[in-house]
Amino acid sequence: MQEHVAPPLVPPTTEGSLADLPARNAASNPSAVAFARKEDGRWVDVTARQFNEDVRALAKGLVAAGIRPGDRVAIMSKTRYEWTLTDFAIWTAGAVTVPIYETSSAEQVAWILSDSGAKAIMLETPAHEAGLDEVRDQLGSVEHVWQIDAGAIDELTAAGASVSDEDLAAATAGIDRSSTATIIYTSGTTGRPKGVQLTHDNFLALADNAITKLKAVVQAEGASTLLFLPLAHVFARFIQVLCVAGEAKMGHSADIKNLLDDFAAFKPTFILSVPRVFEKIYNSAEAKATSEGKGKIFATAADTAIAWSSAQDTGGAGIGLRVRHALFDRLVYSKLRAAMGGQVMYAVSGGAPLGTRLGHFFRGIGVTVLEGYGLTETTAPATVNVPDRVKIGTVGAPLPGVGIRIADDGEILIRGNNVFAGYHNNDDATSDAVRDGWFHTGDIGELDEDGYLKITGRKKELLVTAGGKNVAPAGLEDRLRAHPLVSQCIVVGDQKPFIAALITLDEEMYPTWAKNNGIDGVPFSQAGSNEVVLAELQKAVDDANKSVSKAESIRKFAVLEGDFTEENGYLTPSLKLKRNIVMRDFQDQVEGLYAGAPAK
Repeated sequence: MQEHVAPPLVPPTTEGSLADLPARNAASNPSAVAFARKEDGRWVDVTARQFNEDVRALAKGLVAAGIRPGDRVAIMSKTRYEWTLTDFAIWTAGAVTVPIYETSSAEQVAWILSDSGAKAIMLETPAHEAGLDEVRDQLGSVEHVWQIDAGAIDELTAAGASVSDEDLAAATAGIDRSSTATIIYTSGTTGRPKGVQLTHDNFLALADNAITKLKAVVQAEGASTLLFLPLAHVFARFIQVLCVAGEAKMGHSADIKNLLDDFAAFKPTFILSVPRVFEKIYNSAEAKATSEGKGKIFATAADTAIAWSSAQDTGGAGIGLRVRHALFDRLVYSKLRAAMGGQVMYAVSGGAPLGTRLGHFFRGIGVTVLEGYGLTETTAPATVNVPDRVKIGTVGAPLPGVGIRIADDGEILIRGNNVFAGYHNNDDATSDAVRDGWFHTGDIGELDEDGYLKITGRKKELLVTAGGKNVAPAGLEDRLRAHPLVSQCIVVGDQKPFIAALITLDEEMYPTWAKNNGIDGVPFSQAGSNEVVLAELQKAVDDANKSVSKAESIRKFAVLEGDFTEENGYLTPSLKLKRNIVMRDFQDQVEGLYAGAPAK
């Protein structure tokens, strides 16, 4: 049994809560820029003093509306300044935040609100309110429905004018670090979402230690980040707290289509994302270069970046590689960095394995990806690579105050200041997940000699072929999705004679790829049966197979019509595949792979 425990760098304490952070920052450095919010197409600074005043005013409005300590208040909105403002106002009123993805269905919203016993909900748009109206008869506990776009925050702020400072202080008088700060419902890849109860200490202790460990990222001169992942996800939520606790400037971007423009204007020094975004950045740059007749230059530049980064782990690059790297830095890498705002030095990645090639590529162009690992139940990060010791291909070592253990069957177990208090209204699930103080993640991995963790699969997703071979599909799927033509895929083969895959095509990338490969006359609707496309997909499969043994390799694949998306229910809001739903709905296509049907 492997085990690595990192002692905390910040002494544990029971005092304080998340509600203290805005006032603390306003008192220590009132004129510091805490946020920038987009108004009429331009970024407007929000100082620490202003943020604290906004938080307190809204918190008083919540108190005036009857929100009491311990009450649950839901937020359903895209990533925007008002999300963070409402979150801290809820804490300042002594209440508990229940985040809901703004893309959630009415049925999902009803379950979360009823299971959490939410007393109120802050919605964003009229469409959200219309969806809520569909299930309003199921929500007996909900007394207030507020809408951001209808001016709810201004109305609450005005109503809170009658609440005194003493009344507001009384709201948090009984709140300490052990109190529940939020109930985050898991994405629900299997079964109904469970409410993960995270305490104020889960966020604060982890943030305090992470800031100490990642000082070069969070507290560098002019440190800032542009948050574009959903704040309903624990990863973005923790970074929000990390920025406020570390006094790093933060902006919000809700529209991915405008992300590059927002990067250019905001100029973040670090960003956080999921691997799919990094894959898109690489594939789009490659496709653009190819369409401009510079495909070979880009390919050589990419190989040089990867080689230069790899050399950093083995004593450094030689003179020839350094010269080529410097040349491509002027010709290619600087333009890629400029597309991300020109100031980005670090990118924090989580949610799924990034892969060594992309890790080395981005470090080679001057943006070091700090890959980490964690779950909702661990307040996001349990491990992370740090600037002074990056091991590409791993998800880093445990953060201070966190321990990692590898069980005899390979399962990753976690304990520490980040592990949740329990599942809301579900003691049986809690006792099953946390045993002897260790949270059982369901993921499979291994620790190296330095305590760095490598994820190798998902316990519940292991495929066992008819020949008895155990196969972890995640690695193969990650390699396949890295190809510009591939949007999503699922590797199958449980109790079957060989491993196979179902693949969906990337409609956004296809036109550029088709033009670059001489088939721009072939419409996307016919791409799945085109010989050129199929040959390219076979190359992608062959490349993925290089990472596994012959018994684990993909022997056949089929291209599906349509895609796996959050909208059609095959992906969670954090872009995880709902494997059981896909296998249920595409059973015929899977069986076709093993019935002698040709690979399309």
